[in-house]
Amino acid sequence: MASDKVKSDDRSSGRESKRGFASMDEARQREIASQGGKAAHEKGTAHEFDSEEAREAGRKGGKAAHEKGTAHEFDSEEAREAGSKGGKAAHDKGTAHEFDSKEAREAGRKGGESRGKGNSDDKSSSHSTRGGTSEQHAKAGSQSHKNK
Repeated sequence: MASDKVKSDDRSSGRESKRGFASMDEARQREIASQGGKAAHEKGTAHEFDSEEAREAGRKGGKAAHEKGTAHEFDSEEAREAGSKGGKAAHDKGTAHEFDSKEAREAGRKGGESRGKGNSDDKSSSHSTRGGTSEQHAKAGSQSHKNK
């Protein structure tokens, strides 16, 4: 058991062990982990994440990336594109939120305000938002829900 004592002494003295997975550089660790993942999938023993587990893993990864300073910062066009893709995917899957007329009106008002172009208190405003004023969006929202 002398080797166990040496390992223990190494850890307590702050020195890293020269053996084992943890002592390898990150690239080598990833390579080995990837091989293990592929083998597990081939054998059918890989873990299948449910949607909640996947969401939690994504949150943790995003948080870690932000803390390390390696997270991607989206510009407004990239964010718009990502939102559009997410909305389309939700509609295709049938999981998109259906807005009632009040929610549509509020979303239109907030959208106009956030872009600094619309003001829901000024009905005569000549400012326009992309695709119409917040009042027009609210009216369209209430009309689209009449048949529900």
